[in-house]
Amino acid sequence: MKWLIPVDGSELSIEAVAYALRMAQGGLACELVLVNVQEPATFYELVTLHDAEAIERLAQAAGQDMLAVALERVQAAGLPCSTHVRMGEPVALLLEVLEEEGCEGVIMGSHGRGLIGRTLLGSVSQQMLQHAPVPVTFVKPAPAPEAD
Repeated sequence: MKWLIPVDGSELSIEAVAYALRMAQGGLACELVLVNVQEPATFYELVTLHDAEAIERLAQAAGQDMLAVALERVQAAGLPCSTHVRMGEPVALLLEVLEEEGCEGVIMGSHGRGLIGRTLLGSVSQQMLQHAPVPVTFVKPAPAPEAD
């Protein structure tokens, strides 16, 4: 099974990778596609830098940096894996990679916000759930330890 995992460098996205690794350790044969989406360059960056290739190189380097921990863990587990860094609108690009790679599912972190939070924020996870043509599995943050 081939899973797409969006990785933004957050602990929650690393938890999504850890979940996939646990599934693999449990016997599920899988391949992972790690994707980082960088925000497009701002107008200010375009005007001051004057070099689209330099902006692309910076975005690629930042994306690879954000993927590093996830990639290291997947490689240590010995799972087949590919990585992608894209720049632009996250949902559209995640769906594009999903199709290009022939992924059969998505595993992603979700902050577990309620209905109002999803409505106000228009979260990437909510949009992926609506638009992905494959199953989407959400990994929520671990519950905070209770105070004594």
